[in-house]
Amino acid sequence: MRHKVFGRKLGRPSDQRVALRRNLITELFAHGRIRTTEAKAKAVRGEAEKIITLAKRGVKAGEAKAVNARRLAAARLNDSEALKKLFDDYAPRYAERPGGYTRIVRLGQRLGDAAKMVLLELVEE
Repeated sequence: MRHKVFGRKLGRPSDQRVALRRNLITELFAHGRIRTTEAKAKAVRGEAEKIITLAKRGVKAGEAKAVNARRLAAARLNDSEALKKLFDDYAPRYAERPGGYTRIVRLGQRLGDAAKMVLLELVEE
């Protein structure tokens, strides 16, 4: 039984799972939306929202805390352009929004293996 067991394994070893999450979140911030499976989207959604909240706090705080927030976010992202977009575009856009920055839209099943495909996108404000 998996009662109260947190997290999703996604059929991968832990190092590949971390790399997959990091890549998906980086692409989400770089492009604003990604097309992926439902399980991957649900696994990534919470962490992406936490990173946006971290960026919001960093933008609102003083200089030292802003640098710290940027470093913490950089540790979870692979691309400096996505990091720049996160702090310059997304954090000010969601400044007044208390949460719920992402949306999952169902797209149907993939032809090859009938996996449930979704569109994970950042909500427009």
